[in-house]
Amino acid sequence: MKVKRILIADDDEGILDATKTMCEALGYEVTMIIDGNKVFQAVEQQQPDLLLLDIWMSGIDGREVCRQLKDHAATNKIPILMVSASRQIKESALACGANDFLAKPFEMNAILEKIETLTA
Repeated sequence: MKVKRILIADDDEGILDATKTMCEALGYEVTMIIDGNKVFQAVEQQQPDLLLLDIWMSGIDGREVCRQLKDHAATNKIPILMVSASRQIKESALACGANDFLAKPFEMNAILEKIETLTA
């Protein structure tokens, strides 16, 4: 069985570390990116099974990243789970093509359930 790859793009190192640890414990291969400008390159190189994407990152808005990935034939099938500290932003996250949304702070069980659903 192929190991599923998750790319986590967030500028909060605490979220990166905690999410990576939990995902790896469940058998996922995890890559982390803190710089929003490097997300496109990483997605194209790695073709992850899921992109966990923060909306407000340094360098670029996650919604714009999501729009561009969903508009590109090589990346538009990759599920994108967007996260944000603002609960009011869910509608705009889904409007730009995200497959799901989760507000920060989140329970680890909640994000793991969404990850398992999107990578199934």
